[in-house]
Amino acid sequence: MLLLWALPIGIGLGYLLGGRLQNLARLTLRGAWLVLAALVLQLLIFPLPGREGPILSFGTAVFHLLSYALLAGFVLLNRREWGILLLGGGMALNVLVIAANGGYMPTYPALLEQAGRVRAAEVIVAEGVYGNNVCIGCEGISPRLVFLGDIFATPAWVPGANVFSLGDLVLALGLIVFLQAKMRLPSGKPDGNNV
Repeated sequence: MLLLWALPIGIGLGYLLGGRLQNLARLTLRGAWLVLAALVLQLLIFPLPGREGPILSFGTAVFHLLSYALLAGFVLLNRREWGILLLGGGMALNVLVIAANGGYMPTYPALLEQAGRVRAAEVIVAEGVYGNNVCIGCEGISPRLVFLGDIFATPAWVPGANVFSLGDLVLALGLIVFLQAKMRLPSGKPDGNNV
């Protein structure tokens, strides 16, 4: 959800710095379908607002890692873009912690509550996992690389409130950098990705 906030921030910053939205229409990023496929996978395994649990309640770890493999392909295809490389850095931080925890992202139940996700907090305490998250501080569970997990939370009053990681922050920053830079391309100048 943090990336959803990065979109208007990046576009707003692009406008403030003299950019134009129509410059984004000239982008020719390679493998954009990989991002769409990864997003679909993540929507299937993450609990969505208004639902008790995820759409797919099996294969969470495998699908989670597969979604990141698809995103890695997109980053590699577009590695000449500085903002895309920053997105890749955030993604790498997330993959590191997710892989270290068997396909799950560690989080604290109290942070889920803080984000207004009370039911998710109850389930993760009772079962140890909820959606793509594994419990930090629950008896018998010892997640690794906790400092890279979902250890931050947006307040419940923020639309789409949720827990998020350092990797998510870097991903959001990468999207902001990319959008504002591409909005400021001089008219008629190619985006440099048409090779």
